[in-house]
Amino acid sequence: MSIDVNNESGTEVDEQAILDIARYALARMRIHPLSELSVIVVDAAAMEQLHIQWMDLPGPTDVMSFPMDELRPPAKDDEEPPQGLLGDIVLCPEVAEKQGEDAPTRHSMDEELQLLTVHGVLHLLGYDHEEPDEKAEMFGLQAAIVDGWRGERGLTGPSPAPTVS
Repeated sequence: MSIDVNNESGTEVDEQAILDIARYALARMRIHPLSELSVIVVDAAAMEQLHIQWMDLPGPTDVMSFPMDELRPPAKDDEEPPQGLLGDIVLCPEVAEKQGEDAPTRHSMDEELQLLTVHGVLHLLGYDHEEPDEKAEMFGLQAAIVDGWRGERGLTGPSPAPTVS
């Protein structure tokens, strides 16, 4: 799996954890090991600009996903996953920090960025949360991936509750 993490935000973030959880999520979703992903960490001003340009919504947001080859997880266990370019995930640590502080299970900015990375990966793979059934599926999968990754690393305490809408 080729994953690039590029921090342009000026904020110190745990880039290795972002890389590790993205790799874990893609492996768990059975995405071809030669597929490519880019994660970009930006400041609030850059995220606001992207949010306005692509979503026509004001203010910065937490995470945005820009799919490229529209890769999807294989439908069957014996199906060979396609190889390709997943796309870009853009994260904003300033928004992540506030969301982590405001969450019912208060958590760090880095924990929120890990959750948002998984959220972004799932969006790249075609998952959405516009409808209640889609939201239940996506957020359930997101929690399972984050919990699995945390469990493999022996991290204790509750996983961050989803704060993305």
